[in-house]
Amino acid sequence: MAIVTTKEMFQKAYEGGYAIGAFNVNNMEIVQGITEAAIEQRAPLILQVSKGARAYAKHVYLMKLIEAAIADAEQTAGFDLPICVHLDHGDSFELCKSCIDGGFSSVMIDASGKPFEENIAITRQVVEYAHDHGVVVEAELGTLAGIEDEVNVSAEDSSYTRPEDVQEFVERTGCDSLAIAIGTSHGAYKFKPGTKPQLRFDILEEVQRRLPGFPIVLHGSSSVPQEFVQMINENGGNMPGAIGVPEDQLRQAASMAVCKINIDSDLRLAMTATIRKYFHDHPDHFDPRQYLKPARAAIKDMVAHKIVDVLGCNGKA
Repeated sequence: MAIVTTKEMFQKAYEGGYAIGAFNVNNMEIVQGITEAAIEQRAPLILQVSKGARAYAKHVYLMKLIEAAIADAEQTAGFDLPICVHLDHGDSFELCKSCIDGGFSSVMIDASGKPFEENIAITRQVVEYAHDHGVVVEAELGTLAGIEDEVNVSAEDSSYTRPEDVQEFVERTGCDSLAIAIGTSHGAYKFKPGTKPQLRFDILEEVQRRLPGFPIVLHGSSSVPQEFVQMINENGGNMPGAIGVPEDQLRQAASMAVCKINIDSDLRLAMTATIRKYFHDHPDHFDPRQYLKPARAAIKDMVAHKIVDVLGCNGKA
């Protein structure tokens, strides 16, 4: 099957009270681990490419890997796996246009750091071009803290989404989904050690009230599993105080208006921790296949867990 947009995915997710997982990819093992889990769980899937990942792996390589994953699903599983290819945090019209022209079925234009009117103008420009080419657009209101593609937004510069702005923004831009800021953040260090992480569900509820039936997106929603943090620290790493979003809060968000949950750090944690432990246990091994195979398996297990136990989208493909 061809790569699809998120339009039908999100409609079903909103009505069914579950969310679609959006996973960032930048190499073959990550693509394989994610899609193999989605195939086994019969789950719709969003594969995201950031500006940095696209520069690192190159657009054509990533698209061919994703096309291979779709072919694998058709050949080995016997069914069409719905996959959306999405630009994560596009920072300009030019970048969004390039991804649209290059076969992406969805793009995010993130002008959330700009004044409200400028955010609307830039988003509207992307929406007009995307819709003319059959592509959907995600926009953002509110600014998340943390590190995304080496761009560091401090907690002081972050801001919650203002519910009173969302209806006007969506109507004037024509965007197809909206990323909001309710306390999630990018990276593995989301909350200070010793605090009780809490998401602002009051904001989410008010946004849902003002935009009934409209798909909402949460970025920076990794749970940062402590077993992988411990594995990294025990094998030469240094990640003190890495704390993620509690999974029960992500499950709650998935049951509400949130149709897409971005999981950024957990895959990198699983891969890095597994490779570090492998080299600790097998310091004489040097064949990349020896340490990338268990890393791929760890990613697959991680994604399967998210699909079944957090997102609830298993069996929805």
